[in-house]
Order: sequence, then C-alpha cells, then structure tokens
Amino acid sequence: MDLNFNKNEDHNKLLLSDLKQRFNKVKLGGGEKRIEKLHGEGKMTARERIDYLLDTGAKSIEIAAFAGDGMYAEHGGCPSGGVVVKIGYVKGKQCIVVANDATVKAGAWFPITGKKNLRAQEIAMENRLPIIYLVDSAGVYLPMQDEIFPDKEHFGRIFRNNAIMSSMGITQIAAVMGSCVAGGAYLPIMSDEALIVDKTGSIFLAGSYLVKAAIGENIDNETLGGATTHCEISGVTDYKAKDDKDALDRIKNIVSKIGDYDKAGYNRIKAEKPALPQEDIYGILPKLRNEQYDMMEIVKRLVDNSDFEEYKAGYGQTIITGYARIDGWAVGIVANQRKVVKSKKGEMQFGGVIYSDSADKATRFIANCNQKKIPLVFLQDVTGFMVGSKSEHGGIIKDGAKMVNAVSNSVVPKFTIVIGNSYGAGNYAMCGKAYDPRLIAAWPSAELAVMGGTQAAKVLMQIEASSLKARGEEITPEKEAEMFDKIKAKYDAQVSPYYAASRIWTDGVIDPLDTRKWISIGIEAANHAPIEKKFNLGVIQV
Repeated sequence: MDLNFNKNEDHNKLLLSDLKQRFNKVKLGGGEKRIEKLHGEGKMTARERIDYLLDTGAKSIEIAAFAGDGMYAEHGGCPSGGVVVKIGYVKGKQCIVVANDATVKAGAWFPITGKKNLRAQEIAMENRLPIIYLVDSAGVYLPMQDEIFPDKEHFGRIFRNNAIMSSMGITQIAAVMGSCVAGGAYLPIMSDEALIVDKTGSIFLAGSYLVKAAIGENIDNETLGGATTHCEISGVTDYKAKDDKDALDRIKNIVSKIGDYDKAGYNRIKAEKPALPQEDIYGILPKLRNEQYDMMEIVKRLVDNSDFEEYKAGYGQTIITGYARIDGWAVGIVANQRKVVKSKKGEMQFGGVIYSDSADKATRFIANCNQKKIPLVFLQDVTGFMVGSKSEHGGIIKDGAKMVNAVSNSVVPKFTIVIGNSYGAGNYAMCGKAYDPRLIAAWPSAELAVMGGTQAAKVLMQIEASSLKARGEEITPEKEAEMFDKIKAKYDAQVSPYYAASRIWTDGVIDPLDTRKWISIGIEAANHAPIEKKFNLGVIQV
C-alpha cells in the first residue's frame, strides 16, 4: 500500500466516524429525557418498536435517517423528520415499516415528515411491498401548517395513497400506539387492518378540549376515542392490544399468514463476497474530489467474486458499463470512470466527464438491460457533460439527451449510489432522484450540486463584486478574498451529502461497505412488482 492509499484511508474513515456520530445523535430523537418520559408512560420508542417487530438478525436498511437534519432550528429541530422508516423482514416477509417518533414534538408532522411518509409510501407502491404503520402522532405541527396541509405533495396525499395502495392489493396494517388525531385518524382506518393499544392509544377527529369548545360536551379522551370505544362501540379498529409488545406480536401473526407474491423474476444465484477486500475502498477513494482514480477498482470490490463482464470496454471509456452480480442478483452497472483515458481517436478525455461516445455507449447498455430484464445500478462520480465548441459541434447535447431518455424510460428497477461528485446534468443522466431510482444513497464522500464549490463560489463572488462596484464600493483583494471564503463556506455546506439527505434528495448517507446490502434489499423489494410496461425510447435524435 502506498502513502496516498493510507492518506485516503485515514480521510475516508474519519468521514465514516462522523457518519456514525451523526447517526447516534439522530437515534436519540427528541433526547434522552423524552425517551425516559415515554418509557414512564409504558410505551416503547419508535426505534424500539421497529426493532421488536423486525426479525432478529435479519438485514434491514433505514430510509431517510437524516431527514430534517439541520432544519427547523427555530422550532427546536426535527430529528429524522419525526418518523422512523425501515425496510426489513417480519416473519420472513419483506415489509416497509413507518413509525412516528413521539419524542419529537409528540410525533407532530413537520413539512419534512410529510415528505418522508410519502417517500415510504412511494417505495411501497413501486415495489408492492406490505407497509406497516406504527402510529403515535399529535397531528400537523400547527406553526407550520401552511407548509404541510393543502398542496398536492402535502399531508392529504398520504390518505390518497392509502386508497390507491388498497386498490393495488398492497397490504397495509396500522397499529395506533399513542395519539392519532384530526386528519391523521384516517390513516389507520384506511389500512386493511387496524390495531389499538389499550389506555395509550386513542383515535378522534377532535380531542376532548376541542369538543368542549366546539359543542360544549364534557368527555374524557379515553371515552371519546380509546381502545374500548373503537373496538367495542364504533367498530373503527379491529384488535385491542394490552400494550406495545402485544400489538407488535399481533402484527407479526397477521404478516405470517400473508400469501406469496407474484415475482418480477430477476435473476439470482448463490451470493458470493467480492474476491478483493471491500475495505480497500477507503484507500482507493481519493481525499480530494478533483483527484483521479480508477473506478473499476471500486466496482470489483462491490460485486460478487469481483467478476465484471465489461460492455464496450474500448469505447466511451469515461463511463464503465457491464454485467455483474451483487449478493447473487444479476445487475447492469453504469459507472463514471474517474481517471484520464484515451479515446478511440487517440485523444485524452477527463475522468468524471460524460463525452458523446460514453453517453452513446451508456444508452445502448441501458437498452440492453431493459431487453434482458436486468436491474440497473448507477455509481455516480460525475462532474457533468463535456463542454466547448468541439463537443457542441459533435452533438453532445443530442447524445446526452439520448442517455437521459434511456434512463427516464427504463422499466427495470434502478438503484443509484452517489460515490463522489454529482454535478449538474451529470446527476440527471446518471439517474439522480428526479429519475425514479428505487433507492438512492450517498457515501460520506459525496457532493451534490449544480457545480463544484470552488467554481460556483467564483461565479457567485464575481456577481456580488460587480453589484457592489456598481454601487460605488471599492473591492480590495482582501475584501474579495473574504467574500470568496464566505460564499464558498455556504456553498460547501449545501453540497454536503447530509444537506441532501436532510431534504430527502437521497434516501440516506451510508457506509460504502453497506452498498451491497442496500442494492440487494432493493432488488428483492423490486422483485415484488412484475414489470407491466415495455421499454420504449419514444422520439430521439439519432
């Protein structure tokens, strides 16, 4: 191992340590005091409920753990978006579980909470996965009601999705384990089966105080909407549980009896670990985002037995395409090559840049994977498409558009891992969030932005300097340097993978060594949903 490898390894392991520290903080939700208060009420936390529900020792992944990170500081924050979402196994059946975190503002819904719940439902609908709701929420966070209530992608969309999923035959099970008020009361009742925990669970459109104010009736919350009321009088819920564990055990029993599902039929054989050490990834991935490296060395540490069958190896070399297996599943990989390569015409091409020939190759490969019903995996480390007169005259826009077209119209499931740079139109062509990857995750080394921080800061600084000069202010070199540093610091914060994850532009920031698990669980989920459309590129400029 060379010195550069060791420096890279130290840097990436520090990033990984930071990831673990951030996640440990997020797992506390509203904090230890609120967790203690919840336990004092005889309730489990959202994470404890999910851990008890999921099969012990089985693989699972958490979706959008960093949702809300750094947001809503003026409202006290909203760790993990106030809701925990995991894909895992209940009695051997893969499910997605959504649990309100009552330690965060009593489980109230912030705007990001709504977005995260909708993402969970999107995953359930795309993959036809059973979805389990563990409800414990005070409803919409009223100080921000204008950002969560009336629009298409707001709170009400969740109940619309309940109805759509029901019509699709997707199993929905809800357990009311705490508050379930106002419009939120519709969620469990629009599920296939609803449970409620005695004494701690309650469902009503309006609580006792509001009932008193609205119609003058004096009634306590338990009589108004507790477990006995809804299981024995209103018939709103189907099962009464004595406590959290009893409710979760009942869910396990229900799930254990669900019949098998129609499979999409993606190819899988016995899994093998990569032949090359996966841990080498930390030393291969460079410390600086503008340094070159061989993406093929990363690929070989992600795929089974390190076997990779490269497609068009000598053509369009700034994108690597080829077939492999990940945890036994057959996959087609599209990855940005990050080292300088020589084109078919003998010209040197920059790594991480998409040229016309590499876009053309990727388009053909994506079409082949759709023809063969092979899931696609995109490994992003891209600075964008090549610019300049030569590229423009050569039709880079046309070739880039063909690639975007192929990605957009793919009918096989797509999975995206942001390894390094994810800039501009390169993000789009390499299946960014706007192009419906079934799952999209970022490594701690990732950066997502229109362009790199230094370039963007220079442009923004020039604009601001021009504006100040126009107002008659003198811009000294010192002032210019101060402006640049301030702008770059702000921009660098925005390109962070945590900034993207907090807004659910990705489904999470993950340890590179968890990449195989994410992709494998994702393909298994996708296997629940047979392909119903044909691959069609539509009209393209050839």
